This record gives sequence, C-alpha cells and structure tokens, in this order.
Amino acid sequence: MPRISAFYGIVIYMYIRVHGPPHVHAWAAEHRAVVDIGTGTITFGSLAARHAGLVRDWVELHRAELLEAWQRASMGDTPGTIDPLP
Repeated sequence: MPRISAFYGIVIYMYIRVHGPPHVHAWAAEHRAVVDIGTGTITFGSLAARHAGLVRDWVELHRAELLEAWQRASMGDTPGTIDPLP
C-alpha cells in the first residue's frame, strides 16, 4: 500500500482495488480508518476525534490532487505523494 503523506502522527496510504469510491487509508497509532475522498468522511474504522478532524482538513485541502492520484493508481501507476498539513 503506497504511503502518500504523513503529518501529526497520521500516515495516509492509497491502495487501489476494484472496489468502492475513491478513498484513502489513514493510520494513527492503533487506529485505522478508510476516508472517502469526495466527502472527507470516515466510511470504515475509526480515528480519535483530533486525528479525524486533521484528516478531513487534509482531504479538503488536497481533494483535486487526491482524485488525480486515485486516477493514476487505478491505471496501475504509483499515486505519488501529497504535501502534509503545515
């Protein structure tokens, strides 16, 4: 699963399979979640409230880049990396 960003103890991965809408996987400590790129909402798993808010902010800030990365990955290329939150 390619790592595309990391910030404030959160690591973001993008893993493409033939399933679901565009999403990222967020890992923070022992918590794991799947986050919808279109909405920024957690669709599976959970994160601490602070981490969930940071991931949501990051997705909103980088939505266009994330969708481009999803497209690249779905075509078999690497998604690349995306800047972390400042």
